Amino acid sequence: MKRSLQSPSQYRSAALVVPGLAVIAVTYGLARYGFGLYLPQFRAAFGLSPGTAGAIAAASYLAYCLAAHVSQRLAGRARARQALWLAGGTAALGSLLVAASWSVPALAVGALVAGSGAGAASPALVAAVASTVRPEVQPRAQALVNSGTGAGVVVGGLLVLAVPDAWRAAWAGFALVAVLVTAWADRNSRWPTVPEARPEAPLRDLVRPLVAAGLAGAGGAAVWTFGRDLMTVAGGLSAGTTGLLWCVLGGAGLIGGLSGDLVLRVGLRRAWACSAGTAAAATLALAVLPGSPAVVALALAGFGAAFVALSGVLIVWGAHRLPAAAPQAAAVLFIGLTVGQAAGALVLGAVADATSTRTAFVVAAALVLAAAPAAERAVLRPGSRRR
Repeated sequence: MKRSLQSPSQYRSAALVVPGLAVIAVTYGLARYGFGLYLPQFRAAFGLSPGTAGAIAAASYLAYCLAAHVSQRLAGRARARQALWLAGGTAALGSLLVAASWSVPALAVGALVAGSGAGAASPALVAAVASTVRPEVQPRAQALVNSGTGAGVVVGGLLVLAVPDAWRAAWAGFALVAVLVTAWADRNSRWPTVPEARPEAPLRDLVRPLVAAGLAGAGGAAVWTFGRDLMTVAGGLSAGTTGLLWCVLGGAGLIGGLSGDLVLRVGLRRAWACSAGTAAAATLALAVLPGSPAVVALALAGFGAAFVALSGVLIVWGAHRLPAAAPQAAAVLFIGLTVGQAAGALVLGAVADATSTRTAFVVAAALVLAAAPAAERAVLRPGSRRR
């Protein structure tokens, strides 16, 4: 949600960017996507089946949607600071529960609570940046803060690479870091004090992008939930190798931040089709050759960049459809993307149980590919409106 507050506090330095990025790194890259990263360890410790793992991931995604809704309402009522602590607090509490988990239900509750933190983080930090950073540099600051997902994924991969079996200590560390960076971001923020007027975002105008977002999210759930497990079990790659490859996934996600420029250059339809096609091809490559480090590295790089690009294109698509309610449209589409991930994790886990994880990845690639032709023909320019 992009804010329009113009107070003197906006003219302080952009000291919020680094702690804001750190909050996104912990809540998204570690507390949310860490479940998929550590799935091989969880399966070894608790005997999880792919179907059970998919159900846990699905519950976590749905908790994300609930937290995002609550956080948006808090931010809109000038209570973004509470939304920030909701994000950091749930990420910390959930991570502690994962670290101390003694059974599958305990692990599931921990993953659910930890994953919800990411949903609360984005609205809170958008409000913080908008009321803290100078107006002329806000777009760049917002992009830098949001790039924290890739940074968090890289950190998680390095942890697995360094200490692959110390998952309990790692998740306890996530909890501690979540509290510290939340306090850091809070200290460097100037919070809005006046509730904002929020224009409506009619769902009837967002049906087409919502369907596309749901399909892309459902297919993308394969990599985020079962990617490392596929490399370890079906591919036979070592924990160190898969940890390093996970870093490739996170690092490539930073490239996806260029999606806004891509839309302006080639248009909405081509940008979406290119991103979805790349993500589908990468998912299929993982299904075909999960034991080849070179192929997996290329596939994860392509997927990481493409999935983040899909998210960026959704923001532009929402603004194209509803220029007067662009922030709310983006929020609706991101929830649609996450609901798709929840459904995908559940269905793909069941497919993996019934057949194999590689087959589930083929289904996932088909889902993402089905989203490719959904975007409308529209060439956008700065300041353009829907035609």
